[in-house]
Amino acid sequence: MKHLLVVGASGVIGSAVVEHASRLPDWQVLALSRRPPDLEPEARYRRLAVDLTHPARCEEALRPLRARVTHVVYAAVSEASGLVAGWRDTELMRRNLQMLQNVLRPLAGSPSLRQVVLMQGTKAYGAHLHPILLPAMEDAPRDPHENFYWLQEDFLRQISAQEGWSWTVLRPQIVLGGACGVAMNPIPVIGAYAAICREEGSACGFPGAHVAIWEAVDARLVAQACIWAFEQPHARNEIFNITNGDVWVPGHQWAAICGILGVPVGPPAPVDFSRFALEKSQVWDRIARRNGLRRIGLAELFGESHHYFNLLMCNGQPAAPWPPALVSTIKIRQAGFAPCLSTFESLRYWLGRLARRGSLPAAPPQPTHPEHVA
Repeated sequence: MKHLLVVGASGVIGSAVVEHASRLPDWQVLALSRRPPDLEPEARYRRLAVDLTHPARCEEALRPLRARVTHVVYAAVSEASGLVAGWRDTELMRRNLQMLQNVLRPLAGSPSLRQVVLMQGTKAYGAHLHPILLPAMEDAPRDPHENFYWLQEDFLRQISAQEGWSWTVLRPQIVLGGACGVAMNPIPVIGAYAAICREEGSACGFPGAHVAIWEAVDARLVAQACIWAFEQPHARNEIFNITNGDVWVPGHQWAAICGILGVPVGPPAPVDFSRFALEKSQVWDRIARRNGLRRIGLAELFGESHHYFNLLMCNGQPAAPWPPALVSTIKIRQAGFAPCLSTFESLRYWLGRLARRGSLPAAPPQPTHPEHVA
């Protein structure tokens, strides 16, 4: 039996890993998070509530697990309010390093731990600071900027060499998933924006300042990649980019998105989502009451994701935005990971899932038109 510890289990990736691994017959899952993950009822797991910033509490909670845990997925992150400014905050970088240390140090000396999977992203290529060389590839020299990715990765390499563990680093692009109240998930922002447009009787225009190009990845695909990395020798001690496999332009698909959300499409109209959460909070409360949704406010639904969505929509950029941050996924495919997904279908699935779970209102029934009979 394999015993998986998922750290950051209430996040976009962590929750998907818990669900995926819990369906596998030879895996037992321990979900570590401060708040309960929002999972499907059939998910089989145990939960451990721990604040990762407290070394003594982590030691007390994790030391007894040394003889049992065989694999770790580390998907936790600490972000600043407003999100983007925190990406250059050296104190926040140190906090993220300490959180990883607080998890792995109590597991040192484990006779059972085999491998750790760590999450990074395109900030590894400096995508938050400057245009990057396209496509970004894993063997490129480290971009010369301060980043908690480097602090965590160097520590993971060091402790793994000392303990005889293997490690894998995954670098997902824009992650689409089912977690709300998190730092970077476009799904609840898109769904709430459309619902508020429908409530106010206004057309739902594309809310970006520029037509951006995305490479996204479904959280379910990242979860599959974690289990693949544990079972594939070619993945040990390697770094991999991961995406759905397609390049996607949300502005070109906006009419189709409005269609699945049951709201009329309007002309493009950039929206400052950092203000939107405050200005539309009462509208959202009205929607939630009438539709019997979970009683959480718009700010709680978004977490910091509305700031992230602003960035993805190129809002606040008066000039043309930087070229898209596109990455190569050749390495992970050549190593044997072949699954792929349509980004539009990922979006459709997660919007439907949040509606089914009571976080977003269901789209109104679409009108049906009788077939024309000649």
